[in-house]
Amino acid sequence: MPQWFTSKSDPEDTRIQETLKSSCVLPRHISIIMDGNGRWAKIKGKSRIAGHVAGVESVRDVVEASSQLGIENLTLFTFSIENWKRPKPEISALMKLLIKVLRKEAVKLLENDIRLEVIGDMEMIPDDVHKTLDETIELTRKNRGMAMTIALSYSGKWDITQACQHIARQVKQGSLDPETIDENLFASYLSTESMPDPDLLIRTSGEYRISNFMLWQNAYSEIIFSNTLWPDFRRNELYEAIREFQKRERRFGKTSEQLKTNEVE
Repeated sequence: MPQWFTSKSDPEDTRIQETLKSSCVLPRHISIIMDGNGRWAKIKGKSRIAGHVAGVESVRDVVEASSQLGIENLTLFTFSIENWKRPKPEISALMKLLIKVLRKEAVKLLENDIRLEVIGDMEMIPDDVHKTLDETIELTRKNRGMAMTIALSYSGKWDITQACQHIARQVKQGSLDPETIDENLFASYLSTESMPDPDLLIRTSGEYRISNFMLWQNAYSEIIFSNTLWPDFRRNELYEAIREFQKRERRFGKTSEQLKTNEVE
């Protein structure tokens, strides 16, 4: 099992990172749909779980590079609510792998000032996984570097539904006036209320969909689809996605001329 934050200092990698940081604004929040483990394993003639194990190395490298770049938030779509429909042996192996990785690497997260957070329907998570997550979250709670969020047993529709339920209960109790409900208030009831919306969404493996991931939050995210299968995705592919992000003009409904005028002012 690979360990996080063991890479030796690479002058060329350091140069690339410095160029990215100086050339334009970096995304505050990067979210990634990590897809392609199963197809990678099939191509290699290996089991699906072998693909998931290989994907851990990609997680390590991307987390390390993101932290070194100074990215504030990194969210990894690890397991969707829909994934509970997969064969039970695969689910069990995935949960055991998650526990193993967290227990092995928790101290490295602490030492590198990375804070672990989790979003998703925790009621569906097995007790032993829940316990390991809670322990790692508590261990890294005071870290103020990058927030690494695992989207586990998560779906965008679930997130929106649970927010509606919380709001409806408060309206029914009389503690919330329906007339005060706007986009900002609604967003405060989502599981992501403590983080900014993703600036950049990356999906690997050549699929062109967001698969029920952060449906509300990705409304204005720049989306980049990579043909690389997740176990082959490394920091160089991350850097290329960031370069593409930096080329794009983020207008948020405005015109290019309005943006230029604002820059002058």
